[in-house]
Amino acid sequence: MANRKLYFLGIGGIGMSALARYFLHQGCAVAGYDRTRTPLTDRLVSEGAVICYDDALEAVPAPFLERDTIVVYTPAIPSDNRQMQHFSNGNYRLLKRSQMLGELSVGKYVMAVAGTHGKTTTSTLVAWLNSAAAGEGSAFLGGVSKNFDSNLVLGQGERLAVEADEFDRSFLQLTPDVAVVTSADADHLDIYGTHEAVKDAFRQFIGRIKAGGAVVIKSGVDVVVDNEAIEVYSYAYNTPADFYATNLNLLPTGHYTFDIVTPFGTIEECRLGIPGWVNVENAVAAVALYVLAARAEGKSVDFDALRAALSGFEGVKRRFEFYVNTPKAVYMDDYAHHPRELSAAITSVSKMFPGRKLTAVFQPHLYTRTRDLYEEFAQALSLADEVVLLPIYPARELPIEGITTQIIAQRVTAPCTIVEREELAAYIAQAESDVVVTFGAGNIDACCAAVAEVVAQKAE
Repeated sequence: MANRKLYFLGIGGIGMSALARYFLHQGCAVAGYDRTRTPLTDRLVSEGAVICYDDALEAVPAPFLERDTIVVYTPAIPSDNRQMQHFSNGNYRLLKRSQMLGELSVGKYVMAVAGTHGKTTTSTLVAWLNSAAAGEGSAFLGGVSKNFDSNLVLGQGERLAVEADEFDRSFLQLTPDVAVVTSADADHLDIYGTHEAVKDAFRQFIGRIKAGGAVVIKSGVDVVVDNEAIEVYSYAYNTPADFYATNLNLLPTGHYTFDIVTPFGTIEECRLGIPGWVNVENAVAAVALYVLAARAEGKSVDFDALRAALSGFEGVKRRFEFYVNTPKAVYMDDYAHHPRELSAAITSVSKMFPGRKLTAVFQPHLYTRTRDLYEEFAQALSLADEVVLLPIYPARELPIEGITTQIIAQRVTAPCTIVEREELAAYIAQAESDVVVTFGAGNIDACCAAVAEVVAQKAE
């Protein structure tokens, strides 16, 4: 393995960077291309990767143009990318990111978390429970874990926690032993076309779970299970299911204490290390996977160790990440970019800070997603007391005529303003804000430091 050369097209993506980091740890030569330099690419360079930001063939280091190079790419790379065209037309071994992840998972006990939202925090918590409570396990994550300070975990044992991404049907490259399905909402309709096609992909994913395995599905999620060789469980936040939370108590910090009911006993007096009811729901799902994995391995579950691990969980960067949290002012940033995610996050924050004015700042992600879900976005955002919208972040897409942030703004029932991203901090500085939350999967996170500074000044 140490003599291998791998070139990553889209190396700065969160999933791609985890794979690149894995091969760097294996002693391989790693290089890649991405459109922009980011903290993730800077860190990869510091770990030994060579990265270019120009898609010209001349930018590729010469050794990686040799035919023994393995090329890994993300479907987000456009077909007219010059490096992509060269590697596609040449005699190279060319793998999608999902195919490489599928290959690396062979021989592992795969604990997969799928869903159109909620999967990053849940899969990261599974990885942390494996490490902190069981002392084992590796993981490929879709976010940077604060506990591990990485999106890659390399540990002992056969357990492998993975975020099973439905984009481009990537999760159909996995063969899980146990899996969670957090949601199956209408998303990525530029890929799937219809909501029914999305749900059918989740049906196929469940069908790939190994015989003797299990799936845990959030109560109310409409997916067909036709894999007769597995066990099927349900989970919920605080309503009866196979796994659910009870005896919930909201603390002044926004954290909760609770019990987790399982078919195999109740884990009492839990406290999750991160706030918000939606994260309690994610914790229930993660505990379900952890318990089922232990039972499959013939191991008993140490409830004390599990309770301690839940308390020690620090969360994921850009998932319910607090920058300021004082009685006078609050600022939080979150990756939510789907209406269901926004609704869950806004209601969760509202419960954490009752009676306080909530300003939701949202940067829509993708023209197609905005086109398909603008009414749902407006409905979710209207749960806030005030809404600030940024222009659409295009990512890989070209503009669509008539599709702008305005089509959301004109349907929001709360007071709503559209501002440019570069002007956001200045707007928040002069606005009558109390609790501010920024949402989005684009580059809104580049504003976090400046927004945090002006909110902190209000707290003085």
